[in-house]
Amino acid sequence: MSDKTVLFMARTTRFHEFVTTLTSTLGVEVHVATPDSPAAAHDFDLLVLDADGVRADRIDAIGSWLEGRGGAPMMLILDEENLSDLHLPSKVRSDFICSGASASELEARVRLLLGDSEAVMLDEVLTIDNLTINLATYQVSLDGEPVDLTLMEYSLLSFLATHPNRAYSREVLLHRVWGFEYCGGTRTVDVHIRRIRSKVGPQIAAHISTVRGVGYLFKD
Repeated sequence: MSDKTVLFMARTTRFHEFVTTLTSTLGVEVHVATPDSPAAAHDFDLLVLDADGVRADRIDAIGSWLEGRGGAPMMLILDEENLSDLHLPSKVRSDFICSGASASELEARVRLLLGDSEAVMLDEVLTIDNLTINLATYQVSLDGEPVDLTLMEYSLLSFLATHPNRAYSREVLLHRVWGFEYCGGTRTVDVHIRRIRSKVGPQIAAHISTVRGVGYLFKD
């Protein structure tokens, strides 16, 4: 995908590092711009927009702008608490990702929007023993039966499962899963880990190890 270009629009720098990981994971060129900066005039194959503070009518206007440029797709990044206000433009193909998502999920969803469907089919479904995690649909199943996880439980499980055999501190997990601006305490991580273990059963729970004095690790 080295011939593809992604334009990232944002009012702040909070996701710059996150989105520019696409350069190393997909080999795409990433341009960073504000909606009114000259960089927005570059040719690009996908627009990634930090939707924080962006009104629905503005998103529609951007969708119309994309349609006029040949219909490049749009990916929105939004915070979990704003999911109820999610608005996707109707004029172009679009998708969204929550701010706490992993770089692996970002890569899978961008592949899909850029038309690399074969690669997404291989990468978007993760299977561990009798557990299946669909990174494209946010669905988790155990022995073929759906597992009822909250969005943050899913995000934490998918992050650990897609970064196996590495210990992460509670602080890092808060930063990577809950987002850059999360102000809650580290006990939140422990509570979510306990709930995940209770929902996925003992076989999968055994993959989630507590690393004393550090945090948690997912063993593959």
